[in-house]
Amino acid sequence: MRIGVPKEIKTLEYRVGLVPSSVKEFVSRGHEVLIETSAGEGINFSDADYEEAGATIIATAKEVFEQADMIMKVKEPQAQECKMMREGQILFTYLHLAADKAQTQGLIDSGCVAIAYETVTGPNGHGLPLLEPMSEIAGRLSIQVGSFYLQKHMGGLGRLIGGVPGVKPADVLILGGGVSGFHAAQMATGLGANVTILERSNPRMRFLDEYFHGRANVVYSNLDTLERAVAEADLIIGAVLIPGASAPKLITRAMLSTMKKGAVMVDIAIDQGGCFETSKATTHADPTYVVDDILHYCVANMPGAVPLTSALALNHSVLPYALRLADNGWKETLKNDPNFLNGLNVCAGKITNQPVAEALSMESIPAESALNS
Repeated sequence: MRIGVPKEIKTLEYRVGLVPSSVKEFVSRGHEVLIETSAGEGINFSDADYEEAGATIIATAKEVFEQADMIMKVKEPQAQECKMMREGQILFTYLHLAADKAQTQGLIDSGCVAIAYETVTGPNGHGLPLLEPMSEIAGRLSIQVGSFYLQKHMGGLGRLIGGVPGVKPADVLILGGGVSGFHAAQMATGLGANVTILERSNPRMRFLDEYFHGRANVVYSNLDTLERAVAEADLIIGAVLIPGASAPKLITRAMLSTMKKGAVMVDIAIDQGGCFETSKATTHADPTYVVDDILHYCVANMPGAVPLTSALALNHSVLPYALRLADNGWKETLKNDPNFLNGLNVCAGKITNQPVAEALSMESIPAESALNS
């Protein structure tokens, strides 16, 4: 198979779909890898590094899309990239379609086979193995950026996250105790913050309580506990996820009036539409805005801030799946792995992921039926 890797074009996105070590794996199995020139320069992988690994360097993204059987990216295809996709071509990347009807329609119109990293499930349908590395990074970053923006000159209320002897630390509220919420809590407790995690799954609450052993307050999430915790928080991390679907709006506009002036909210769920009613996607070029004296950080590609770490972590997780697609073709691979099949979001002009279709008020077909298209 011929695998194509275009340079990412989203604002300040430096990650790359394949690093040289991954290219070498494809080439060793007899596949051809096409890399757009300078695709990896943002994380110090030169064209020469890719050529040494066995890749062919291609001058333009247009040529990559024209020649490749499978396109591998990091971020969702932008409008001009959707137009370069063609019928039957495999797209393997993050998509986050539930919050992006225009992209969804572009993929439908192209007739491509779009497989989303974020909806591939783990054994027995549990976990999201290709989303987890970015969730881990986003969770850890959320505390870094949150503590930075708590500084007064950045618009925050001026509280040091870990406090000092005689002065209390910041109150950090984390909505959701999944992968990103867990890693946010690790960072926040490590910095000495007063951490509260709101969660609804009883097994997950037991795990969190045993792990943090009193270093974080694990509280059942309902409207009452949410409203009380929001009013007390200096920093709020939104870390809720419904696989494939839009994130629930847990914090309403009205709740902002109960919060401390200069408090900071970081919405990790912004890729799926955000879990604050006042969230709107921002970029690393202009990451924050203020609503009712509350500073919002809603960057849609948070892990792009640390692209070297992110690209390497992502490749480690994605590579085994991508090799199976290349070795066996998408139909055979997905037919034999129902968890991988859950990653199929669009195929032959149809949405094949029901939560995505429901979020966009569009029709869908079962992913299984797409295997016979």
